[in-house]
Amino acid sequence: MRGAKLLDRHVGVLKSRMGKFYPGSHVVFRGRDLLSELKDMDWLELYVFGITGRHFDPAQLKLLHAIWIYTSYPDVRLWNNRVAALAGSTRSTGTLGLAAALAVSEAEIYGGGIFVRSIDFFSRALRQLEQGGDLETCIREELATHRGIGGYGRPLVNGDERIGPLLDLAKALALDQGPYLKLALAVEQMLLNGRWRMKMNYAALVAALGSDLGMSARELYLFIFPVFLAGMPPGYIEASERPAGTLYPTPCDGIVYDGSPRRTWHPAKPD
Repeated sequence: MRGAKLLDRHVGVLKSRMGKFYPGSHVVFRGRDLLSELKDMDWLELYVFGITGRHFDPAQLKLLHAIWIYTSYPDVRLWNNRVAALAGSTRSTGTLGLAAALAVSEAEIYGGGIFVRSIDFFSRALRQLEQGGDLETCIREELATHRGIGGYGRPLVNGDERIGPLLDLAKALALDQGPYLKLALAVEQMLLNGRWRMKMNYAALVAALGSDLGMSARELYLFIFPVFLAGMPPGYIEASERPAGTLYPTPCDGIVYDGSPRRTWHPAKPD
């Protein structure tokens, strides 16, 4: 069914298996009473329950918390934090600034999009290995098709300061033996042993750990959405406390222009 018939079927009807608000009474959140059954959850626990419909144990939640914490960089040189700080510098509201900064965090190459690419590669590689394929072939095919592998390499430095602490925590929590993490580490080793010399970055590690926790690509994508958020308000606040417009001002002579030459404009002749 599609078209007008499909729309007619939904006129005046809204069915939801996710939740409902009963004014003056209670709120249903994925079949549970939010204000009584779920009232003792911390915010992240509720957030991932809303995404997955599943409850995670304390060790898993500690790992998920760390994934967010380890990406909370309050540095306005970072592309998304800069948006929040520019909002403060131009005296826009915090909500608008943070919302815009989160929106650009979805960048395909070095933002949220790379996590999805990592999961996609790992899923395809695991299937090929289960069917008798070999890892080097998977890697070469991915490089030939996409000229890179999501989650490996880094623009400024070939290494990621978050990898060690997160791997150490996963090991301490006994969450470091999943098939996706083993695959991610094996890919890194093969890339380092070959001519590519690319190390695993944070996206590949988070994609692997999240997949080993049973998250689908869409679930992990939604979990990652606020991963940079905690680092944004400090930049917004600091920029808003400085004179307006003083964050990254660029003089005209600081711009290299090689387009059309200056043109002379003449006033239009009267009819």
